This record gives sequence, C-alpha cells and structure tokens, in this order.
Amino acid sequence: MKIVKNPQKPDWKDLLSRPALSVEGLYERVQAVLDTIRQGGDKALKEYELQFDKVQLDSLAVSQAELDEAAALVPAQLRDAIDRAAVNIRKFHESQLPSLSKVETTPGVTCWQKAVPITKVGLYIPGGTAPLFSTVLMLAIPARTAGCQEIVLCTPPGRDGKVNPAILYAAQVAGVNRFFKLGGSQAIAAMAYGTESVPKVSKIFGPGNPYVTAAKQIVSLKDVAIDMPAGPSEVEVIADAQANPAFVAADLLSQAEHGRDSQVILLTTSAELIDKVQAEVDRQVALLPRNEIAEAALQNSRMILLNNDDEIIEMTNEYAPEHLIIQTANANELAERVVNAGSVFIGPWSPESAGDYASGTNHTLPTSGYAKAYSGVNIDSFMRKITFQQLTREGLNSLGPVIETMAAGEYLDAHKNAVTIRIRKNEKTTRTGKTQHLEPEPLHIGPR
Repeated sequence: MKIVKNPQKPDWKDLLSRPALSVEGLYERVQAVLDTIRQGGDKALKEYELQFDKVQLDSLAVSQAELDEAAALVPAQLRDAIDRAAVNIRKFHESQLPSLSKVETTPGVTCWQKAVPITKVGLYIPGGTAPLFSTVLMLAIPARTAGCQEIVLCTPPGRDGKVNPAILYAAQVAGVNRFFKLGGSQAIAAMAYGTESVPKVSKIFGPGNPYVTAAKQIVSLKDVAIDMPAGPSEVEVIADAQANPAFVAADLLSQAEHGRDSQVILLTTSAELIDKVQAEVDRQVALLPRNEIAEAALQNSRMILLNNDDEIIEMTNEYAPEHLIIQTANANELAERVVNAGSVFIGPWSPESAGDYASGTNHTLPTSGYAKAYSGVNIDSFMRKITFQQLTREGLNSLGPVIETMAAGEYLDAHKNAVTIRIRKNEKTTRTGKTQHLEPEPLHIGPR
C-alpha cells in the first residue's frame, strides 16, 4: 500500500481516485451479445453458455431434483449459518416496511402514498471462485419481504452443468421461485428481454464482472430498471493510535481479496499506526489463499496520514466509501458526522464481514463514489410508491383558484378549464340548493 503523509487538499482528488478499468471495446462486445439474445432467445443463450461457461446445457432451468438435493450437499454447519443469517437479514428488512399515512394538505384535500412491490425482479449471482450465496440472501430476502410475486435468479453453472448447492440452498431459504443456469451478460439479456424459458423482469439486481456491469447499464437505458451503478469493491478504515493494527489490517485485506481492482484506504492521525498496520498487512496477506488477488488490490490502495479528525471526516465524505469502518476512541462521534457512505461499522468489534454476511444489514452497496447519491439495497429498492389524492367539493373550491392561476401562468388552458368547469358546477349547485348532473360546457379559454 502506498503511504501518503499530510497531503494538500488540491491533491486529494487524485489521491482518492479509483482504479481505472479499460473499457475499450467492452460495450460493443456486450451489445452484440444482447442483440443476439434478443433475437435468438433460448438457442442463443445455450450457445453463449457453451462459449463463455464451457457447458452444454439441455435445459436452462435448474431442475427440481437439483433443488431437492442442494440441502443434502451443503454441510450442516453451513446450512445452519445460512439459516441464522437469513433470520437477521429478514428481521432488519421487515423493520423497513412502510406504513400508510394520509395527510390533509388543506381542508378538503387529502393525499397519501401507497407502497406496492415490483411484481417481477431478477437477481444475478456470480459463481466462479467465490460463489456468493450470501448475496442471494441479501437480494431475495428483501424482495420476498417486500412482496415481489416472482423472483428470478440467474447464476453461472460449473462445467458439470450444476449450480453451486449453497447458492441453491440459500435461494430456497430466501424465497426465490425461478432458477436458471446463466452467467455473464447473457443472463442480464435474458432477464431484460425475456426468452422462451426466462421471464422478462422489471428490475435487475446483483453484482458482476465488467461484462455484467456493462450489460446492466445498457439494458437500463430503455428496457429494465437496475439496482444501482456498480464498480469494484472498496473499504475505508478510520483508525487512531489506540486501534488494534491486526484488526485494521484484517479489515483492509477482507476487502482486498474481493478482486484485483478492489481498493482499500486507511485514514489516521497516527504515523506509528501506519507502520504497525503495514507490518500486519504484510504478515497476514502471505497467509491468504487468495493472496495474489489481495496483493494486486493493495497496489491500488493507500494509507493516508492526516492532521486531525476534521480532515479525516472531510476526506471520508469526499471519498464516499462503499464500506466505512471506524476504529477510534470517538467512533460514535465520528460516525455521526459521516454523510457519504454505503454502510458504516462502528468500533473495534464491528468488522465489515459482519455486514457482508449476518448482522442483518444489506451488503449490496453503492461503489465508486455513488454513495453521494445512492442508497444500498433496501426494502424500497423492491417497491414503487403510488400517490393518491382525493378532493371534496369544498376542497376544490378552496384550492381551485390556486390551480387556475398556476395553470394560466404556464399557458395551459385545458389544465385550468378542468378546474374551472367543476367550480362553475359547484356555484350553480350552491345557487339552486340542489345537486345537478354535470353537463358538457363550452371550453373557456382565458380569465374567468
């Protein structure tokens, strides 16, 4: 990790830049895959599975027999861990369910908002060297809790044509009801457009490699919604002189092992801590099975010495990390000052791994600085909000002149007339003392 001491503010932008990924030709290649699948459906999907995942599939769907055997193939200890994590994740997301409330904005004018679940959602779960069954829980549990009727899961099969059994077990625990053996950009295309086997969904969730990310970005332009822009994983740790350097190093490496393009940042006011953490990083990384990946990520990473807590908070909010860990004596105080972060872990006993797996919070979070504008996945991600309003006769009489004046100011006379015609009817009813049926009246343009 590069060590930087007391950088000047004009240098912060470059210092906090994320690793630059080469995208030359990426979108053109992904677009070609999307176009082929839009036209070719299941046949094209099977051809791409053979090309990219090196597997010949007779059926894209996971069979019931494969689902039934998944639990038996997962070790009991792992099943228990998945079950317990699911309880916590469900409990946290159930607490986010919105309640219906009505407000009378002015006498006779009542407004309210109702949350309704997205009917069909698609989940993409990477496979490969790190089958992310935890991400299944993080996406499917809030989808099911929100009330989504159809939850479609796509994940790449191994060369034996099988899906990792832990993914299938977690998916059943979480409430997924459609399962497909599809990876990469072809999986995104299938869920965005629909094929003979794979249903079209309304919103796609889940992480992936640059091809998956590019596919999600392309289909989101006009075909389907996506969860959020995605980039490589990242963590920032704030630590003081009293922090345990072994804890800090372990937290940095837990994110570095995600991928070669991951980034980890340490901010501190203690030069001595930097030396201790560097020694611990060197010691611990050598023991990791994925040490080559972690070491590559460390080349993108920084340890930064700053003058005081104010600089640390300012730099943190500028960086807007996906994960933020605070290991200082005043951790709670600093946490209150954070306004840009995906998820915050407070104190020495709150490793980022807790949120990744089992504390209950969601680990699908904004990266690449998007925490300045985006939230992590939550119940609202799987719902839509519909607004309602109901005006009484008296309410329209009261609010009508405001609406008429504003419509006239925008030269939208039909808007104004929709109110004027009703108020005139109200005036007639008031004069005669009895309700009259609304009859067509000539369109009135201009002042009343």
